[in-house]
Amino acid sequence: MHLTLRQLDVFLAVAQCGTTSAAAGAVSLSQSATSASLNELEMQIGLQIFDRVGKRLTLNDNGRLLLPRAQQMLDARDSITQMFNGGSPSDLCGAGLRIGASTTIGNYLLPKLLGTIFSTHASEYPKVSIANTAEIAAMVANFEVDIALLEGPADGRELQVIPWIDDELVIVASPQHPICRQRKKAPISLATLCTAGWLRRESGSGTRSTVDSVLLPHLHSLRTVGEYSNSEAIKQATAEQLGIACLPRCVVSDLIALGRLNELSTELPKLVRQFYIVHHKHKILSPRVSYLINFFKQWDRA
Repeated sequence: MHLTLRQLDVFLAVAQCGTTSAAAGAVSLSQSATSASLNELEMQIGLQIFDRVGKRLTLNDNGRLLLPRAQQMLDARDSITQMFNGGSPSDLCGAGLRIGASTTIGNYLLPKLLGTIFSTHASEYPKVSIANTAEIAAMVANFEVDIALLEGPADGRELQVIPWIDDELVIVASPQHPICRQRKKAPISLATLCTAGWLRRESGSGTRSTVDSVLLPHLHSLRTVGEYSNSEAIKQATAEQLGIACLPRCVVSDLIALGRLNELSTELPKLVRQFYIVHHKHKILSPRVSYLINFFKQWDRA
């Protein structure tokens, strides 16, 4: 058996694009050459690695087994190429990099991070995927992103999880909400918080799991009056008096400054969660990805 890196390039392109015609453009080959390369790879392996449904190609169990190993080999090739091309990892070009982020980080922190790194260096920017923590962790496990920033703990033996920065959580309500009108100078009691109506993130969200982990030991249960798929929607719903919420300070600082939200003083202790940098344990880290990890670790969000 003699596999080539070009065949693996074609395999990954087809896996990502779903058809040989779409993959052909990604690997700069004709559609017929792409199909021939894929057929030759399957012949050498002795197994089909895609299920054919019409013109669509979907990875089968053989293809899913090959995918991470093929990605490792191509990562190693790219690392060797960059090592000897005379460039510095700090002179980053974003083309080809794939970064994942859970929703709050992706919406409120990642743009600033990427602007700091790439705005003066890159002619092309990384591909960014933003979803809830569980979805992004799955993308890391499947080699669909090179590195991810997560706002909740990620499970999986195949994941390398690196603690990153702390993020403060605050309890907020509209100034017109009854909890603000009724409270006096004393902090809001745990009993009052237990009976309040809470606006929460969806299951699978890093913010949801973290809020549960910091609040439930003190409140034992939360009366949910609404669930939303992103923190921005919760923030706006809270400002419209639909409930109270526990959200990252970076999400609500703008509406607190405008007076549309009040930060509540409560009997709860200070609420802090951990953010994480995550990559696949078996991923070969290119100089660019290693540079990103070190940059993230040293980043001063102030």
